[in-house]
Amino acid sequence: MIGIDVGGANLKIVDESGVHIHYCPLWKESPLAEIIAEYKEAGADNAAVVMSGELADGFFDKNEGIAFIVDAVKKSFPNAIFYGMDGKFHTEACRELAAANWLASVAYLKQQYPNGMMLDIGSTTADIVPFADFEKLIGMTDTLRLQAGYLVYTGMLRTPVATLASEAVIDGKVTPFSTEYFACSGDANYVLGYIGDEEYSAATPDGKEVSREACLRRLARTVCADLEEIGEEGALAIAKAFCSAQQKLVCDAVAKAKAASNADTILVGGIGSPTFAPLVGGIDLTAATGIHADALPAYAVLQLAKEQE
Repeated sequence: MIGIDVGGANLKIVDESGVHIHYCPLWKESPLAEIIAEYKEAGADNAAVVMSGELADGFFDKNEGIAFIVDAVKKSFPNAIFYGMDGKFHTEACRELAAANWLASVAYLKQQYPNGMMLDIGSTTADIVPFADFEKLIGMTDTLRLQAGYLVYTGMLRTPVATLASEAVIDGKVTPFSTEYFACSGDANYVLGYIGDEEYSAATPDGKEVSREACLRRLARTVCADLEEIGEEGALAIAKAFCSAQQKLVCDAVAKAKAASNADTILVGGIGSPTFAPLVGGIDLTAATGIHADALPAYAVLQLAKEQE
């Protein structure tokens, strides 16, 4: 059996050989079914699945997205099981499957850390969830999580730079940012060393390559400049302004949730775990336990499925 997490931008699969992350944007003509079929051909006999990709704006609504994802999986694994917001597994498309990936992670981790909490920060979002009142989490939609502070919509790759920072000091002058989608969090985190080539798996804002110079050029455009106009120092100032704002936003949300829940342990997963674990005083799940932190929901749903066999 394999574990599958179908996000809007990335498809994450955990099998016996480890973690496999495929860039698979569901708002485009994405080969979701074809990628999953490769694992069937490689010998997998079934799949345990979670999703959040039903929210992609290529779908009319969540129901259409859920049906699309379930159909894509069942083409290869007709007996696949899907974890829902009710904390149960299902075999057919239903509303409960919407955005249940984080709940699977919590359901698994709370077994070992009953008074802990989770920060799972990936390409697009940060899930910040205390474990103590698990029953209160059942059925909690993403809208309710936004309201509770359990979902912070920023991630290591896909957040537009101008959404969190509005200016940087360049050549001694406060320089406002344009609000065009010129650069993203992936560019800022890449040039500051928080992620590398392997982690930068999303499409870039201009569709060009991932390299230090390309990222710096995209960042420079945030202030309507070529890189040659503001230099590397100016582009790095933009990156630092963004990352400082992003880190403060996430760390403040973690501190608020921890204080409210009296959590004794913060477990950090996602591609942002090496950056954020020390910032929040947490445990990097991959480094500390060997759990596949960069694909935590896929790993968690696989373990939950094995427990009920």
